[in-house]
Amino acid sequence: MMDVQLFHRKTDLGKAAAAAGAQAIRSAIAATGHANVVVATGASQFEILDALVNDPAIDWSKVTGFHLDEYIGMPDTHPASFRRYLRERFTSKLPTLSAFHFIHGDAADLGAELKRVSDAIKAHPIDVTFAGIGENGHLAFNDPPADFDTEEPYIVVSLDEKCRRQQFGEGWFPTFEDVPQTAISMSVRQIMKSKLLVLSVPDARKADAVREALEGPVSNLCPASIVQQHPACRIFLDDESAGKLSEAFRAGIARD
Repeated sequence: MMDVQLFHRKTDLGKAAAAAGAQAIRSAIAATGHANVVVATGASQFEILDALVNDPAIDWSKVTGFHLDEYIGMPDTHPASFRRYLRERFTSKLPTLSAFHFIHGDAADLGAELKRVSDAIKAHPIDVTFAGIGENGHLAFNDPPADFDTEEPYIVVSLDEKCRRQQFGEGWFPTFEDVPQTAISMSVRQIMKSKLLVLSVPDARKADAVREALEGPVSNLCPASIVQQHPACRIFLDDESAGKLSEAFRAGIARD
């Protein structure tokens, strides 16, 4: 079931998405004594991570974290490394965090690295996953046509041109040619196993993908469309990202 909310300002969108996820984290801790979360990277997640790390009501000593994806062959010193991004914006600000399982895309043995992070997440059923929708409709780095069938938690994927141009356009790389062509990504099926999905999708450049993901058919040609089948998916949009939704769909969206 999709619960879609629309906001005028990106900062309000991020705060609301963080609040929804934070409530799920607190509920999991209250119910089981621990919570397992997946946090995302990219420009759409800045406000969410800032709100989460400054939430005094979350006992981070009872939280284990994972992230969605990482470029293959990239050291964590690179400005575009997702490990670097998350250390700077998330884990370094949470000294009591129970654990965080980083993906080492530059591991000498990628097979062993895939097994390591896959085994770790299998042992930690995910309570909430924070994610976004790519300009090409991707979910994590599962570009179209995405693998909707594999049950492997983490997989090696190839990045298509539109995905790579998004990464360049957001300013993570000096040239398009510098954007890697492969990555390790959490699989679609693994993302769908999360008890709650929180998708934050701002900006006009995401409008076509939002329309296809929310109103189009469920198809691996728009990987994010799979969230239509998730039992608990909360989607946070702004006026620009929702700009190409039909009037009928927009009429059913809750506004801030």
